[in-house]
Amino acid sequence: MSQADEPRAEDDALLESGRLLFAGAADFIASAPNVPALPPMKGVEIAFAGRSNVGKSSLVNALTGRNTLARTSHTPGRTQQLNFFDIGGRLTLVDMPGYGYAAVEKTKVEAWTDLIHDYLKGRANLARVFMLIDSRHGLKSIDTDVLDGLDKAAVSYQVVLTKGDALKKSEIEARIEKTREALSKRPAAYPEILITSSRDDRGVPELRASVARLLAERGAL
Repeated sequence: MSQADEPRAEDDALLESGRLLFAGAADFIASAPNVPALPPMKGVEIAFAGRSNVGKSSLVNALTGRNTLARTSHTPGRTQQLNFFDIGGRLTLVDMPGYGYAAVEKTKVEAWTDLIHDYLKGRANLARVFMLIDSRHGLKSIDTDVLDGLDKAAVSYQVVLTKGDALKKSEIEARIEKTREALSKRPAAYPEILITSSRDDRGVPELRASVARLLAERGAL
């Protein structure tokens, strides 16, 4: 095998590992409305964060190939708790409440925001936060506030651009480059930026592979 073929073979292996990881069992564990209700820490944990209605629950369903594992809605703020899922006994996946605008009372939004920050600061087995950003709009100030908190807490995060089916190829390339520039000086940002769509599954295999790589690095794959 030539040196040029080695990275391709590694990528193919990770794609297959990711496919197998998410092709297995995926089970709901618990919902936590507050920190005392969080389930015990176990193994490697990843979390999906993002603005309300950015497509977190839809992407969780696309990853696992299950349409109803995570509840989806066109109404911002439908996910109101931290929802924990066991992925094949190897990984815990957390679907977080959306931050920012939500069609509910302001006090409830503030409670969700506090829950998110408390969870991110105190979860020792949290390996990475996948920050979902709507590719049509890019990073907003409310997103960068969350990134500031992750940098401060030294929690690794990776940006995933959602709803990529809504953009032209040139628009996607421009959005990725602009996002890369914004993240270049952030210490906790993982350098690879993914573009996904829950509608046509673009980027979903690559996201699975990214999770598989993370588990392999942690000796959990």
